[in-house]
Amino acid sequence: MGLKDDLDKEVADIYKEQWSRRDGQKIPEDTEIKLGNDGVDLEATILYADLADSTKLVDNYKDWYAGEQYKTFLRCATKLIKSEGGEVRSYDGDRVMGIFIGDSKNTNAVRCGLKINWAVKNIIEPAKKKQYPSTNYVMKHVCGIDNSKVLAARAGIRGSNDLVWIGKAANYAAKLSAMSETHATWITCRVYDNMNKDVKYSNDKNMWEEMKWSAMNDLRIYRSTYWWSFT
Repeated sequence: MGLKDDLDKEVADIYKEQWSRRDGQKIPEDTEIKLGNDGVDLEATILYADLADSTKLVDNYKDWYAGEQYKTFLRCATKLIKSEGGEVRSYDGDRVMGIFIGDSKNTNAVRCGLKINWAVKNIIEPAKKKQYPSTNYVMKHVCGIDNSKVLAARAGIRGSNDLVWIGKAANYAAKLSAMSETHATWITCRVYDNMNKDVKYSNDKNMWEEMKWSAMNDLRIYRSTYWWSFT
C-alpha cells in the first residue's frame, strides 16, 4: 500500500469510529486519552497569552534578542497560569494556552491575565532596560479569555501527537489574543458575567470597557488596560 492508500483508510476509519467520551474531573494529560475517537468533556476557561508584534521583533532584532523576549514572556505567563490554579497544555511559538476548571475558573483566569500585564510592565521591562539600556523595543502582549464546554482529544499519529481542545473557549480565546495590544486583556461576556467583583472593579470603578465583536455576530466582549500587582 502507498501513502495515499494509507491515508484513505485512516481518514475513513476516523469518520466511521464511534466516539468514546466521558466527563472530566481534572484537566487530562495526553497519556489519559487514546489516539482514536476518544475524548474528555470539560467546562473550562481558556486563556491565551500572546506576545504582540513578534514579526516586527524578529525582523528588526537579532534572533538571540528576540529569543530572550519569547523566553521571558512565556516564563512569566506560564508561572502565573500555574500560580492561579491553571494548567499549561500548549505552546505555539510566541504564545501559551492555559486551562482553568472549577468553580472559580473565570476569576482565576482573569486575575492571571491581569497579573501577566503587571509582570510585563514591572518585571520584564525593567530587567530588559537594565540589561539593554539603549534598546527601543517595548514588549506588548494580549491575553484572550473565554469560557465554554470543550472536548479534549488527541490528534496526530503514533509517536507524533498532542492534545487538541475543541470548543468555543479555545477558538474565541485564541482570536481575542490577536486583538489590539492597546488593551492587554480581552474577555467574552461568558467570562465577564461569571467572574467575581474583585476582578471586575477597582475602587468601585469598572475596569472593563464593553464592546460588540462585529466579526463574531456582535458578541458582547470586554477589554481592559488594568493590571493586578503581586509579590
